[in-house]
Amino acid sequence: MPVPRITSRTPLRDSILPAHRHTASLSYSSSLMAVLQPRKHRHRTTFIALFALFFLSVYLFVFQQSALSPTLALKRTEVPAAAAQMTLALESLRNHHDLHAHRKPTSHSHSAPLQLAPDQEIAAVSSFLASLPQNVIPPFVDPAHPIDPQLVLDFDTRSPRASDEVKQMIEDVWTRNPVFLYSKLYSPVSREVKTMIADLHLHPAPTIIDVDTRDDYEVLVPLVQRLASTDELPILLIGGQYVGPISAIRSLHQSGQLQQMIVDAGAVIDGAKKKHKRK
Repeated sequence: MPVPRITSRTPLRDSILPAHRHTASLSYSSSLMAVLQPRKHRHRTTFIALFALFFLSVYLFVFQQSALSPTLALKRTEVPAAAAQMTLALESLRNHHDLHAHRKPTSHSHSAPLQLAPDQEIAAVSSFLASLPQNVIPPFVDPAHPIDPQLVLDFDTRSPRASDEVKQMIEDVWTRNPVFLYSKLYSPVSREVKTMIADLHLHPAPTIIDVDTRDDYEVLVPLVQRLASTDELPILLIGGQYVGPISAIRSLHQSGQLQQMIVDAGAVIDGAKKKHKRK
C-alpha cells in the first residue's frame, strides 16, 4: 500500500494526529487526579485524628486509673469518718448533760424560794408602800398567808444573795422611816396618835398610811394586823417594832418612854423645827 505523501498544503485529518489525541488524554487524567488528591488528604487527616483519640482514651483508661483510684477511695472513707465524728460529738453532749444532771444546783434558778419571817414581811410591805404612793397590794393576795416576796421586793428573791438583800432592805426601811403608822383617816383614835407624833416635830417625818383611803384596803388591813398580831388600828411601828394598842401608846407617851423609843430608832425630836430655822 503506498504511503500518502504529506506536504505543507495537505489538510490535517484525525487519523494523521494520534499523538496529539494521546497527549490530550494524558492532560485530562492529570487534571482529574489533581481534583481527587485533596479528598485523599482529608481522609488521611480524619484517620490520624481518630487514631489520636483512640490512643488518648486508652491512655486515660490505663494510666490515669491508678491516679483516680486514691481520690475515689478517699471519698469513700470520708463518709465513715464523718459518721464517726458525729457519734463522738453526740457522746460528748450526752456526757455533758449527765454531768450537769448529777451536779448540785448552784445557780439561783434552782435555789429554794425565799420565805419571809413576820418581821421581814412587815418590813418588806412597809418599804413597798412607802417607796411610791401608787404601790398597792394586789387583790389576789391572801392576807392570811405569807405574801410572795417577789410582789413587794425589788430584787431577785431566788439569788444566792437574797438573804443579804433582805437584811439590807430591813435596815434601810426603818432608817428612812423610823416612825411608821398604819391608821384610819376618820378614826378618833388614829387622830389622837397622829397628834402625839406631830407635836414631836420629828425628823425624818413620820410615815403615815391611812388604810381606809386606799384601793387595797380589804387586803392591807388584815395583812398588817396579822403581822402585828393584833386586830386593832392604828398600828404604830417604831424602828420596825409594834408599840402596842392605844392604851400602851398613851402610857408610854405620858411617861416619856415613847419619846425615848423614837430617839433610839434614829428620829430627832424637834428636828423639823431646827431644819426650818436653818432655812
